[in-house]
Amino acid sequence: MRRTRLGAVLVGGLLLAAAGCGKTDEPSAGPGAAKELRLAVIPKATMHIFWRSIHAGARKAEREIPGVRVIWQGPAIEDDRGAQISLLETFVQKRVDGIVLAPLDDKALIAPVRAAQAAGIPVVIIDSDLADPQAYVSFVATDNREGGRMAARHLARLLGDKGNVILLRYLVGSASNENRERGFLEEMAGHPNIRILSSDQYGGPTVETAMTASEALLAKFGEGQVDGLFCPNEPLASGMLRALAAAGRAGRIKFVGFDASDRLMEAMKKGEIHALVVQNPVRMAYEGVKTVVDHLRGRTVPKRIDTGVVLVTPQNMTDPEIDHLVHPPLE
Repeated sequence: MRRTRLGAVLVGGLLLAAAGCGKTDEPSAGPGAAKELRLAVIPKATMHIFWRSIHAGARKAEREIPGVRVIWQGPAIEDDRGAQISLLETFVQKRVDGIVLAPLDDKALIAPVRAAQAAGIPVVIIDSDLADPQAYVSFVATDNREGGRMAARHLARLLGDKGNVILLRYLVGSASNENRERGFLEEMAGHPNIRILSSDQYGGPTVETAMTASEALLAKFGEGQVDGLFCPNEPLASGMLRALAAAGRAGRIKFVGFDASDRLMEAMKKGEIHALVVQNPVRMAYEGVKTVVDHLRGRTVPKRIDTGVVLVTPQNMTDPEIDHLVHPPLE
């Protein structure tokens, strides 16, 4: 089955990196090598499939890297900044050896991350950046701006480079989603015959809030007024999908989402979603844990690790490499 050259290269790179991550027979070296390391892994939330994949990657690292114990805890939903800050402060008080954090807010989490740093506890950031790069050891994530550009390029192709498009935003302060949204709009600015109907509406942290926002947009822009849609994460795409189905418009508007789930992949089979930009959350968490361990054991670590992004379409969705990404092993 045909795949784009870019998709093949990116997937190949992800598989090679994942293969390299599995090597655990190298002897440990440097300070702290003999000590069991207690590492807190704090996601943005625990309820969505993406964070379950992050959990699986952290547990994989715990199994494969000698002398590591992972403590997994996060807020229930992705808008509870207070809960995430409290968790971070608690782990600092408990004197864990290191922290892997997916910050809910790129500014609100700076002070508690700096407090961890001051206490001698290194922090590796995953998924979504902080506005202060000096506060952390390394940033392990998708190139989210490129993911947004990728979504825009493909949607433009689907539309024949003309039409009316809606971008449904996520939450203020979520750097990963804001970069996807920024990349999408930057790329669309180069397509003068595509008009952005709406780019200032926010869907919020759950499928239910996203559905409510999507219903309002679809009511505002009625039948025949919307040619394309972009939703920059899985709960937004799921909520929009429900709203489209309720309005009888599923499959009639070109729809590109971000991240995968069984429901979204089934919708792609039915022609209700036309593409998904997919990350590698298992690798992201694995590399996050591995990076903080390497730092603690005296190794030099890169400041930025790009874990890759791939465009999944009806044409390549059954390829084995793609299937591995969209159906990661979960604990």
